[in-house]
Amino acid sequence: MTGTLVLAGTPIGDVKDAPPRLAEELAGADVVAAEDTRRLKRLTQALGVQPGGRVVSYFEGNESARTPELVEALLAGSRVLLVTDAGMPSVSDPGYRLVAAAVEKDIRVTAVPGPSAVLTALALSGLPVDRFCFEGFLPRKAGERLGRLREVAEERRTLVYFEAPHRLDDTLAAMAEVFGAERRAAVCRELTKTYEEVRRGGLGELAAWAAEGVRGEITVVVEGAPEKGAGDLDAAELVRRVRFREEAGERRKEAIAAVALEAGLPKREVFDAVVAAKNAGA
Repeated sequence: MTGTLVLAGTPIGDVKDAPPRLAEELAGADVVAAEDTRRLKRLTQALGVQPGGRVVSYFEGNESARTPELVEALLAGSRVLLVTDAGMPSVSDPGYRLVAAAVEKDIRVTAVPGPSAVLTALALSGLPVDRFCFEGFLPRKAGERLGRLREVAEERRTLVYFEAPHRLDDTLAAMAEVFGAERRAAVCRELTKTYEEVRRGGLGELAAWAAEGVRGEITVVVEGAPEKGAGDLDAAELVRRVRFREEAGERRKEAIAAVALEAGLPKREVFDAVVAAKNAGA
């Protein structure tokens, strides 16, 4: 009889948000795999519970090496509880490798649902939440970051990102460049904590605000691209779409033809907009 892998959500800020089952699982698991054992100790003290089994570390640096060891414990019948520093394991946190390995061995995997920065930020953003996609952390290098943003420039679903506070201003500036300065967004900071803040506005406005310096855990929610008809596309938008395609590797002639087809406009109209923008130095 194989064991069970339990993925448990942990508070993203306020320890009182811990699901009641979390304490039960901590006390009853044979093995507790924690992203940070020191944070786990603080959490268990706050919950007034003592882990019943052995505690091991399971973080990005040892995830590949420790996964086989945990799978062996599961195959031997152990109940293994996986917790990360905050939120649900596997969501931009360690866990995916272990889940995949357990599934491959037909080991049961279940979860203790808990707090999620992604869903909390979505709910507080004031932006559409009926359809969304989670993009995690963007690349640190500027060129790679712009490339990733261009991949979703026409995505109509609401976008959710995690970001480090010291990179927030650069990320928002890059988003304003690719998505447009007026695209609506919300920066959610320190969710469920004492200094929780949700800052809403256009990307350009938010980038200027973040340039002054921001602290804390950050989740960014960005409005999806608007669905535009031919009559809604002004010259600036036509030029932006052509440049987007050129930066992706298309020749200008092909980019103009593709944008004209998308917008239902004559190629000459798109061509004239591109030439006018070039002459104006835009």
